[in-house]
Amino acid sequence: MSARLSRRRLLATLSTLGLGALLSPASLARTAKARIVVVGGGFGGATAARSLARLLPAASITLVEASRHYVACPFSNLVLAGVREIEAQTFAYSALAAEGIEVVRARATNVDAVTRTVTLDNSTGLSYDRLILSPGIDLHWGALEGYDPNAAVRMPHAWKAGKQTLLLREQLLAMPEGGVVLMSVTAAPFRCPPGPYERASLIAGYLKRHKPRAKLIILDSNDAFSKQGLFQAAWRQHYGDMIEWRSASNFGGVIRADARAMELHTDFDTERGDVINVIPPQRAGRIAERAGTVDASGWCPIDATSFESALVPGVHVIGDATIAAPMPKSAFSANQQAKVCAIQVARLLAGLAPEPTTLANTCYSYTTPESAISVSGVYNNADGVFISVPGAGGVSPMGAPPVFQQREGEQAADWFRAITREAFL
Repeated sequence: MSARLSRRRLLATLSTLGLGALLSPASLARTAKARIVVVGGGFGGATAARSLARLLPAASITLVEASRHYVACPFSNLVLAGVREIEAQTFAYSALAAEGIEVVRARATNVDAVTRTVTLDNSTGLSYDRLILSPGIDLHWGALEGYDPNAAVRMPHAWKAGKQTLLLREQLLAMPEGGVVLMSVTAAPFRCPPGPYERASLIAGYLKRHKPRAKLIILDSNDAFSKQGLFQAAWRQHYGDMIEWRSASNFGGVIRADARAMELHTDFDTERGDVINVIPPQRAGRIAERAGTVDASGWCPIDATSFESALVPGVHVIGDATIAAPMPKSAFSANQQAKVCAIQVARLLAGLAPEPTTLANTCYSYTTPESAISVSGVYNNADGVFISVPGAGGVSPMGAPPVFQQREGEQAADWFRAITREAFL
């Protein structure tokens, strides 16, 4: 079967979502010449482009992405642990191009919402009827004193997967036995709320196997974190006193980084590390700011039903860049938002109003290379805001037998295969 959905399958998909009216001949005629530009080729952008190409096969769909390949952040902590290769995290865009999506390898530098034009770094302009921004996050350089791109060479963030992941991995390999790993965790919000604590688990797993006298200290600007009880129980079970977590109220918040001295400074103390991983303050990707979709918080307010920017008409924002709480900034959320946003864009282009729907999210986190824990949520987006559905979702049970967490590890691997196949393969 063609990569595009057959008409029967498309009808079934839309009928399931209560959107069958989108396929009326009059509606389809209105979308035939639509020009839709998607900026950003991560889980959100790639999924949105593919979903639109299948919903609106006659429309012009353009994906703008500066990188030739996408390196996925989910599962990159397993690369740090030495149990996964970076190649398994790397995906091309050839499958999208094969579906008729125009993949433009360039960086979007500006958006003119009046003329509805996206300007690229090669001076090309792309006109659009609807624009979807999926810019992910940018690191807020300078928000933590002393932490800038030069400091990140000695103190990797590895919060954008790729070269930084490999750099941190190399530093862990080179660290002497009995050394100290420091992790600095910025105050929320940030991409992947459980991510730092999964990283701590898997780094500790590597240290336990290869450098058992080493120590990992987490200096946290938060007093609580996602799946905290489950993580800390796993740390006690698997790593003993190898991991030390210091909360914000226990003077754990880092206020200054000194890359030359390999030191992190808190209000109370100075800690020196042999390897230092700084997870710094973050904000929406820069193109979102240049498009005018960012507010004073550094993130993008949206209408939760349509994902249209609350600040700029005709521009939709999905994924990590959005203000979408209680939905977390995660790949699962970006994928769900992309599919719903694509449907709502199709409806708007067809002259139909957006329809409220239900979205879900599950975050898997490995506590060892084989075992995982999870948290899930279900959300309604009626009235333009996200609301958690009472009684839906939940977390892994405390004290579950090892086989349960091993199965969750297998489910996490199945999820990663499914989401990458849906977005890139």
